[in-house]
Amino acid sequence: MKGIAHFSMGVAAAACFPGTAEAGADGNPLYFLLGGVFGLLPDTFDFKFYRFFYRHDVEVTPDPRDPDAGLIADALAQAFAQAHGSGRPVRVKLNTIRHGADLWERYSVRFDVSERAVHVCYGRFVDTGGSPVPGRTPAARPEATARLPCDIKLDYRAETIVDIFDGPLFELRPTCDGRVAPVFIPWHRQWSHSLVLALAAGLLAAAVFGPLAGLVAAGAYALHVVADQLGFMGSNLWFPFQRERKPGLGLVQSAHPAWNLFAVWLSGVIVFWNLYCISPFRVGYFNIVTLCFYALALPAGAYALLRRWARS
Repeated sequence: MKGIAHFSMGVAAAACFPGTAEAGADGNPLYFLLGGVFGLLPDTFDFKFYRFFYRHDVEVTPDPRDPDAGLIADALAQAFAQAHGSGRPVRVKLNTIRHGADLWERYSVRFDVSERAVHVCYGRFVDTGGSPVPGRTPAARPEATARLPCDIKLDYRAETIVDIFDGPLFELRPTCDGRVAPVFIPWHRQWSHSLVLALAAGLLAAAVFGPLAGLVAAGAYALHVVADQLGFMGSNLWFPFQRERKPGLGLVQSAHPAWNLFAVWLSGVIVFWNLYCISPFRVGYFNIVTLCFYALALPAGAYALLRRWARS
């Protein structure tokens, strides 16, 4: 999920604890703020701190003046061979291709398990938001394929898109059965995405702000970890007792706009309901069923119709 979704879910988690809605209605935003902050904290640890201390062995920087898909594919194949031959992980950083302040050239890297190969293909020009730039169509460039010296064990999705800001990092990790697993951004969702750390965060918040704040902090932190487990990458749920990420359930894609919109919307509905339940202006005909119909069913139907119209 995106940061705004995790923040919203943290606030919604805070609203569900007895006493927090009353405090918010009385003008004390502490518990809502703690929910949002601790809901963001796991990704803050990773993207704002840990990633900058995670070293890599090989760095691939495509030339924007002379794009060569074969250079990228061959570099990955050599790193695979090094990892397979040495039995030790090799970390490969793939840099993005920047042509201007708001202009990037996209390329994709796809690991083919059946053919034991890596395919690299250049794509379109995009802006910093990841949207295609009108009127800028790159010249056709051939796809490059490099054969690998070993079998592949996929840790994440087979294809990775490289386009804006900082490029991804793969840790080519040999396995006990002779394969090599290209572990996608191995610095993400490791120690920071642990339910044990959620408990520690709750204890810290309780020591500073009181028991209710500790429950809010632990709940918001744990909800972030559980929500990420619905995707493909998974998390290191029981660090330090568990050392590796466990694959996610693969039910949603964390970057999909629809799922992030749904998470933010549902969080807002939950906060509204908890505040409404303590309001002195409640009306008899409005209940949880009415709320679900007007706040969830109708918007979902309108979104489905709008999406169908847009596709047609």
